Amino acid sequence: MKAFEFLLVALTLASGLILLADKLYFARRRARRAGLLDSEPALVDYSRAFFPVLAIVLVVRSFIAEPYKIPSSSMMPNLLIGDFILVNKFAYGLRLPLTNTKFIPVGEPSRGDVVVFHFPGHNDQDPAKGENFIKRVIGVPGDEIRFEGNALTLNGQPVKYEDKGLYAGHRGHGEGANLLVEQLPGRTHTVLETAYPAGQGEWTVPAGQYLVMGDNRDNSDDGRFWGLLPEENLRGKAFLIWLNCSGWFCKDGFEPSRIGSGVN
Repeated sequence: MKAFEFLLVALTLASGLILLADKLYFARRRARRAGLLDSEPALVDYSRAFFPVLAIVLVVRSFIAEPYKIPSSSMMPNLLIGDFILVNKFAYGLRLPLTNTKFIPVGEPSRGDVVVFHFPGHNDQDPAKGENFIKRVIGVPGDEIRFEGNALTLNGQPVKYEDKGLYAGHRGHGEGANLLVEQLPGRTHTVLETAYPAGQGEWTVPAGQYLVMGDNRDNSDDGRFWGLLPEENLRGKAFLIWLNCSGWFCKDGFEPSRIGSGVN
């Protein structure tokens, strides 16, 4: 994802600079030598054709909406492997491409939001550092959270759960897990749990950071293991499933019923 973003920015800048240089210098030079070198170079022609497209894609992807594919089962049962979602890029402020630096503040994550972010990692050598992850915001600044026995306690109040029985599974994932409705203040949603709870502990969330967890509680690499999420790592808020397609050419499954579903 970072490589594509870098390539998109580089191609947009290169094609734009070629057009600018041609307009300011080379086009005038060709005009003075009309009849000898009056044809436009192929590089300028290609830049003229591709620059508007690249610029539009860059603006949309950086400031409006970015596509993201769910790579794992960590957000089941709400987001499945093969779901393609759209991420609202201005929900938490407009940010510069590549650096992710916020230059216009707009809003902050709410408890229960599903967010995409740059994985903060444990250190600069972590191989996953900089990759995009997706999790649910469980704790916002000021919250005190305890996760014990697969149950949340938020600011001293136990979060309520409703047992929905066993989960049927999806494409070999999650079968036999318990399906629960978690009544998180501000957002009711479903979660999966097994008989082997993982990642238990207590956290106090400071300003500018968030505690995030996957909905598939016992199969998620999230903030319980690698720490709190800094605000500057946020990429945006997931809001829509626009395609579900697993495997090359959708050979492993296609579920049109999920298209258009909101991310809860």
